[in-house]
Amino acid sequence: MHGIITIFKKELSDHFSSYRFLLLFALIAMVSMVTVYMAGLTITKELEGVAKPKFVFLMLFTSSGVGFSLTQFVAFFGPLIGLILGFDTINREKNEGTLSKLLSQPIYRDAVINGKFLAGAAVIAIITVSIVLLISGLGLIMVGVIPGIEEVWRIFIYLIISIVYISFWLGAAILFSILFRSVATSALAALAVWIFFSFFVPLGANAVANALTPDAGESDPDAVIKRAQIGKALSLTSPMELYTDSTATIIDPMRRTTRSFIQVGMMEQLSMARFSGPLSLGQSVLVVLPYIISLIAVTAICFAISYIVFMRQEIRSL
Repeated sequence: MHGIITIFKKELSDHFSSYRFLLLFALIAMVSMVTVYMAGLTITKELEGVAKPKFVFLMLFTSSGVGFSLTQFVAFFGPLIGLILGFDTINREKNEGTLSKLLSQPIYRDAVINGKFLAGAAVIAIITVSIVLLISGLGLIMVGVIPGIEEVWRIFIYLIISIVYISFWLGAAILFSILFRSVATSALAALAVWIFFSFFVPLGANAVANALTPDAGESDPDAVIKRAQIGKALSLTSPMELYTDSTATIIDPMRRTTRSFIQVGMMEQLSMARFSGPLSLGQSVLVVLPYIISLIAVTAICFAISYIVFMRQEIRSL
């Protein structure tokens, strides 16, 4: 435990003293503030002279500011935080010869990988919490509405999910840093995985769904439903889709399902008319609980693979 704390403090010091961290934080803060500012202007203009709805503060996170909302921005560009923090975590020390010197000290090898991952996760938590606090302060000034207790809890759960999501990409970047000795190679591999899950998985899911249901059309609504179900199931193999669906449901109380296409019959319409109010926090959590558990599981699996590979490497190669 003492070794983990030592590595943790060392990595935190390295992150906070690097220009990479300062530039990354400044860029993310600037884009987030601009996005929320534009969304706040839109909300203020649309609600002028109208009674403000109950969850107006959460609209700052879901309303589009400059073409995308804050939740969409984090879902798409958030992985870059984890990748940038972790793509050279191990191989940089290998190339500089400091890793072998570090392991010659009374520090266990597992303390190195655990301390580096925990330090990266702590930096991710600091960045996300700071950004959300800045956004909340700006929102209080522009919208002029104090968030309620349920809104605060929803934002807190959103923060936890975001930290886990970005930590997955941190674990993936650390894995490539262990597998490849070249820093450039590990960076390119990490970016390739990000591009694959961001672009090719959604496109591939739609292509496979269309190939498996070629007869889907207006005359066959069952085939349309089947196509949507197949595409959704395949797209859920992407952590980005898991994160997007879970956070969208948590931040938007009016959203009752993670599905983008559902078949609604007469009885369902009557039921929805009777219960047209927003979901409670507990109900929203129950809707997205499988997605949250899946996201935590893939993050743990990714770090476990990194841990096993690092522990089995020959010391001479370090």
